[in-house]
Amino acid sequence: MVAAVVLMVAFACKKEEQAPQIPYVYVNFVLNPNGTQYINLNSVNGWETVVGGYNGILIFRKSVNEFAAYERACPYDPTKTGAQIRVDKSGITCYCPVCGSKYIMADGTPYAGPSHFSLKQYTTLYDGAMLYISN
Repeated sequence: MVAAVVLMVAFACKKEEQAPQIPYVYVNFVLNPNGTQYINLNSVNGWETVVGGYNGILIFRKSVNEFAAYERACPYDPTKTGAQIRVDKSGITCYCPVCGSKYIMADGTPYAGPSHFSLKQYTTLYDGAMLYISN
């Protein structure tokens, strides 16, 4: 009984590891995901990268009316040179070429590699014509 209580206290006192801080950069822009400039966003599971944020922004079309926008700086070590998220050949997962962490683009969660931190997500609002991305 005493051993069980000691184990419970040990696990209860364990601090959650915090993700390294990605430097804040103001993000607030609008784009047309149905136009020709961002042609890859015209279909579900399409993606595009754009300039913005700390190390670029990855935009993913989750459904006809839902988008996700992620910071491209790897959350495992965001200030490391070359740690910029890239989309793999499947088009539905992405990875960091430096640490090897892999992420699901639908929600930004890690599924392989050393990182257990999700991709930093920006706020998206789609009004049926224009996509608004901000932090």
